[in-house]
Amino acid sequence: MGSMGMEEHFEDQRKPRILCLHGFRTSGEIMKKQVHKWPKSVLEKMDLVFLDAPFPAEGKSDLEGVFDPPYYEWFQFEKGFLEYRNFNKCLAYIEECIIKHGPIDGLMGFSQGALLSGALPGLQEKGMALRKVPKIKFLIIIGGANVRVASVAEKAYSSPIECPSLHFLGETDFLKPRGIKLLESFVNPVTIYHPKGHTVPRLDENSLEKMLSFLERIQNKLSANEHSSLYLSLSLSRLMTLV
Repeated sequence: MGSMGMEEHFEDQRKPRILCLHGFRTSGEIMKKQVHKWPKSVLEKMDLVFLDAPFPAEGKSDLEGVFDPPYYEWFQFEKGFLEYRNFNKCLAYIEECIIKHGPIDGLMGFSQGALLSGALPGLQEKGMALRKVPKIKFLIIIGGANVRVASVAEKAYSSPIECPSLHFLGETDFLKPRGIKLLESFVNPVTIYHPKGHTVPRLDENSLEKMLSFLERIQNKLSANEHSSLYLSLSLSRLMTLV
């Protein structure tokens, strides 16, 4: 590839590809509708992949009558939310989806999907999840919470999480205290506070600016990494012609 070819490659930047993990007893289609209230200036900077969780809802969805079924859940809560059922199957399913829809750069989760997203970088670092796929590069956490199951939490948060993260915290969200607790596990998290409850909020002027800034930082980081990989590939190919 000549210098002109490299310039064309640099200009054709790939958008960050993001796996979206929906809330408890909702669906990928519902999350798509929730997220698409955001302005085009944000949405056009992301390549979003919406999944359905692996398990059909085992009970009533809070969104019945608001959004149409079917509804799904990522795993089940047992004994007052202090134990999880099917958690390892859920992790394996997410890994399969990353392989299927890859390359995946980051995760965006809401509610139960946010709880999962916030735990995955630490679990991946410890070799407890996503062992077959590249490292998660960033997170967008909406209405998230810390994991309280000890066997999972001690792996997920035992080391400071350096994965860049953007956290939405609702003033009246019942999970806000646990969302704040989750922040303590991250290095330099970016936070967006909004006046609503447990929801995917609309973006006001301030939150829009913060989100665009975060996405720009991620895009620049991804582009720099891909440029480095391209130069390395070109250098190796030139070296091989000299051998």
